Amino acid sequence: MPCALKRRRSSPSRCGTIAASGPRWSRPPRCRSTERTDMPMPQTELSTLPPSRASAPEATRAERALPPVPPQALASARDTAALARLAQQARADLARLNWPVPDWSLPAAQPGGGHALDVLIAGAGMCGQTAAFALMREGIGRIRLIDRAARGQEGPWGTYARMLTLRSPKHLTGPDLGVPSLSFRAWYEAQHGADGWAALHKVGRLDWRDYLLWVRETVGLPVENGVQLLDVAHEGPLLRVRLHGPQGEEIAYTRKLVLALGRDGSGAPRWPHYPSLRRDDPLAAGRVFHSADAIDFAALAGRHVGVLGVGASAFDNAACALEAGARVTQFARRAQLPQVNKSKWTSFPGFFHGFERLDDAQRWRFYTYIFSEQVPPPWETVRRCDAHAAFSLQLGQNWLDVAPDAHGVRVTTPQGQQRFDAVIFGTGFDVNLLDRPELAPYVNAIDTWAQHVSADEAAGHAEAARFPYLGPGFELRAKAGQPQEVAQALARMHLFNWGSTLSHGALAGDIPGLGIGARRLAAAIASDLFTLDAQAHWQRLLAHDEPELKDTRWYVPPPTQP
Repeated sequence: MPCALKRRRSSPSRCGTIAASGPRWSRPPRCRSTERTDMPMPQTELSTLPPSRASAPEATRAERALPPVPPQALASARDTAALARLAQQARADLARLNWPVPDWSLPAAQPGGGHALDVLIAGAGMCGQTAAFALMREGIGRIRLIDRAARGQEGPWGTYARMLTLRSPKHLTGPDLGVPSLSFRAWYEAQHGADGWAALHKVGRLDWRDYLLWVRETVGLPVENGVQLLDVAHEGPLLRVRLHGPQGEEIAYTRKLVLALGRDGSGAPRWPHYPSLRRDDPLAAGRVFHSADAIDFAALAGRHVGVLGVGASAFDNAACALEAGARVTQFARRAQLPQVNKSKWTSFPGFFHGFERLDDAQRWRFYTYIFSEQVPPPWETVRRCDAHAAFSLQLGQNWLDVAPDAHGVRVTTPQGQQRFDAVIFGTGFDVNLLDRPELAPYVNAIDTWAQHVSADEAAGHAEAARFPYLGPGFELRAKAGQPQEVAQALARMHLFNWGSTLSHGALAGDIPGLGIGARRLAAAIASDLFTLDAQAHWQRLLAHDEPELKDTRWYVPPPTQP
């Protein structure tokens, strides 16, 4: 009986190192996987449609020689002794900046006794750990930083990300929060020297993962792995959160909640809808994947794989399938690939600092334009696929239907039907708070951009209209007419992920703006905690009696209280 490709819940994704060799790539080693299927997948009959290597004119391709692709690697060699020395230097640098900063926030009593957290951060990936670091630098130390994943699997870097290197330039900073010895460059140069840094093209994906772990350990961030936020409710001035961890369920109380749940933290993977496809169809299991799924690429060797989409993740998954020995046909509705990354233009301090202060019409105009232009895949990623004779790209062909069966998957396009052993949706992530179970009691009360633009604009940009409409500190806001206690509860929740983009710009997901975003978040929470306790701080001010002139002859003792 034909068997389907197994879907793995979580395992690291590794793809081969790419080395430059002339104007085209040499064939890279195959993607590897930690799990294989026990039975071979069935071969499908090949499409009756002639495969197209690309929709671009062949003459154009032949007329100009393409430049060589710089060497790329998932990870570099580790020098643990050098990293230990750098960590010691970084801690000394932090001490010069008065680290650790003493806690100043006042404890809040919680039901049943004890004190509530000041901040619970759900998600300990790049954004979550940088937010925690920023909060601790502001003297807010009564925090918990949780992640449901195991150590090293927080975020996409060791799981469903399948690029060889980051998209961003190697020089960008963010998780270091301005401490030079905590920067990626310092981390890399400590192990490979200045010459190694100069020779590096872009940051290896697993290097970035390991760098984030090193920052976490060097700074001493209190990450709790294997702990998941299940839901949240308000109880008086606090948020009551239900967590699940290694010891089972627990209830915790916090004054503030930061949701740093990653790219899909404001929604879910975007699954296209087709007449013949149900996600719960047993025939789809192991044959129909999203690019965010754990996929055993080794089981695709010798098979025919269809990939939908031409974004970066679509090309990354196509490359891993090719490197595993599959034949890949990739499809897109567009007649040509996007050519210019408009979002790259926004990566400068003026935009990061000023965007949130623009009026709604200006913010809406900026990002609906950027979204509509779409982001091209990195050129290195395209060349990674184009190096394979088994790769074809069919532009201007949308998928009209996807029908899994016992022998594979039948895909219908305007040009006819094609059969595949498996298909992968490289369709990205949707923003829709209805998909977030943690916020279920509040989703209908949360303000979104749909309430701040015309009905025509909202209909014309449906996904942008679903983005939450956040306050200046990334806090959720309530729709007009919601009860006061609901509005106050939402103001205690801060969304620090991709869902904040339409309100703040790309400060909570992309590396260039991360440092500015984390500092803004921490400053807003510090301000809120102080203002909430302003009366208690006033009393502390009145009680403050540290004498300055006690060691001079001008000292005057305070009057004796009757």
